[in-house]
Amino acid sequence: MPEGPTIQRMFAEVAPGYDRANRALSFGIDRYWRRRAVRLVGVQAGERGLDVCSGTGDLAFALEGAGARLTATDFCAPMLALANVKNGERERGVEFLAADTLALPFEDDTFDFATVAFGIRNVADPRAGLAEMARVVRPGGRVVVLEFCRPRAPVFRSVYSFYFGRVLPRLGGWISGARNGAYRYLHDSVMAFPEREQFLALMSAAGLAAPKQVLLTGGIAALYRGEVAS
Repeated sequence: MPEGPTIQRMFAEVAPGYDRANRALSFGIDRYWRRRAVRLVGVQAGERGLDVCSGTGDLAFALEGAGARLTATDFCAPMLALANVKNGERERGVEFLAADTLALPFEDDTFDFATVAFGIRNVADPRAGLAEMARVVRPGGRVVVLEFCRPRAPVFRSVYSFYFGRVLPRLGGWISGARNGAYRYLHDSVMAFPEREQFLALMSAAGLAAPKQVLLTGGIAALYRGEVAS
């Protein structure tokens, strides 16, 4: 798998077509997944939230729209630049910062919740990334992860494998304009990443209590939620 600086460059190159490719490749279902993530967070008006690996900010904007005060971080400057353009166009108040999820620039117990959508598998050490998210969330707060998953129903799994492995890498490169293998990396990283019970164990190892999962759209995505121990 590529190392951190390589992934950073990859996302920088794909940034201009990132939103367009996401909508097309997921047939718009990614918006539904983010709405489900907001519901699982259970935002209370005025709560402080952190969205890491935020990309162009779609989940951060959805959480802010639910009433939270949002800070969002990413390690890719071109992604953050696009997020800030959207922030201005929508007259939203999300604060975007360049930061590494493994070394977040916040004090302990700063936030009421932390989220990450389709980004934790890009962190060099996912367990350490989850632990760092938990560190900056107050005791009793929530950590919610939205990530790709692999379906297990035989027929659906076959269709998914063909699309995800054969069609998506080529189509993603064409739609986004990227010629750097970013969508082949997407496939490979999802195939290699721990999911379901393995990811719940990873959350427990990071110090998160009562981890649970919610499978989405036949198991091609999953939501995970854990609580920061008191």
